[in-house]
Amino acid sequence: MGTATTATTAEAATTDTRTGNLPEITDPTKVAPKDARQLSRLFFDQLAVLEEGTPEHAYARNTLIEMNMSLVRFAAGRFRSRGPEEMEDIVQVGMIGLIKAIDRFDLSREAEFTSFAIPYIVGEIKRFFRDTTWAVHVPRRLQEARVQLARATEELSSRLGRTPTVKELSELMSLSEDEVREARLASNGYNSSSLDAAIGGSEDGESALQDFIGNEDTDLALVEDFHALAPLIAELGERDRRIIHMRFVEELTQAQIGERLGVSQMHVSRLLSRTLARLRAGMMVD
Repeated sequence: MGTATTATTAEAATTDTRTGNLPEITDPTKVAPKDARQLSRLFFDQLAVLEEGTPEHAYARNTLIEMNMSLVRFAAGRFRSRGPEEMEDIVQVGMIGLIKAIDRFDLSREAEFTSFAIPYIVGEIKRFFRDTTWAVHVPRRLQEARVQLARATEELSSRLGRTPTVKELSELMSLSEDEVREARLASNGYNSSSLDAAIGGSEDGESALQDFIGNEDTDLALVEDFHALAPLIAELGERDRRIIHMRFVEELTQAQIGERLGVSQMHVSRLLSRTLARLRAGMMVD
């Protein structure tokens, strides 16, 4: 690859360009960002003419990757709040974005590589979050619809001065109203909290999330009562079962029941009281 040269400045790169050789950089990761910008242009010039698969092409490509790792660290810096363990994954994913940017960069566009690479790096990191950080797995179309929904909601809220309706969102997003509702529902799967998580501000300081959500399901007790009551009703006579049905299913008054049976309201009242007392006694046996 020509005369071995340790290049850490743009001046060294300029000298080697006239010879048509690439400078040999001992440690590309230690090249200053300012020098890396100028050296990158030299390496991209050569990368465009070198045959893919040759040692020279591999050297140029690998050096570009190592020289521009500072771009990955810069882009990943905005996500530093996610903790050191996750930052390692973020940097690795950002490197994939950097490699894609290097493989797709075209000098003829006369754009700075840094301006071209940052969106690739950040986009790859965001895609990583989208695909791996959902608390509940949802289809990718719903993950993408969630992002679209957030943007549409923000745009319409600022434009209308209020929370947009489902119909307004569906028109802006070019989706059906059912799809908008589905995207809203899918958004609930993005984050999750443990039911045992402590809630700040509670009087005892130890209350958990589960202490504040949900209610006792009284219908469960009703189900048990219905199962216990069914055989007791089956043991009643036909007239008593009919009175129970008219009073509690058809919701007739005692007077209306008396008219149907041809008896007085007082007689219906006595029959009903006697039957209910029998059923209560049967329910208490267990």
